[in-house]
Amino acid sequence: MSADEQDRIKEFTEFRQRMNERILGQDNQVVRRFFALDTQTYKAGALDVKTKELMGLVASMVLRCDDCISYHIAQCKEAGVDRDEFFEAFSVALVVGGSIVIPHLRRGVDFLDQLEGEGMHAPAQPQHDH
Repeated sequence: MSADEQDRIKEFTEFRQRMNERILGQDNQVVRRFFALDTQTYKAGALDVKTKELMGLVASMVLRCDDCISYHIAQCKEAGVDRDEFFEAFSVALVVGGSIVIPHLRRGVDFLDQLEGEGMHAPAQPQHDH
């Protein structure tokens, strides 16, 4: 993995964490409750974490949110999703979302390649929210 790729992953993670702390530091119960709801949604229940993260990845691809796609790819890696499983999830996103998903698929696969390049795992996250 190149230094630029490592920097991109580090920058994405640090920005996300810094801004989540900034946002949650405000005295706004609606924002805090939404973040907490998001965190609770992705915990194991009737569906395991791996399945929920794959669902989040597909939804993020269809909604075309690159930050969310990167986040869910990292969380999927942490949950043990392998490359074949990723590509099956990508195929669902393409069928549901259509060809407009392709540019996001490219960036998502690039991010996955970067994570796998050094055997990196998703950084520990105090909150699940995107």
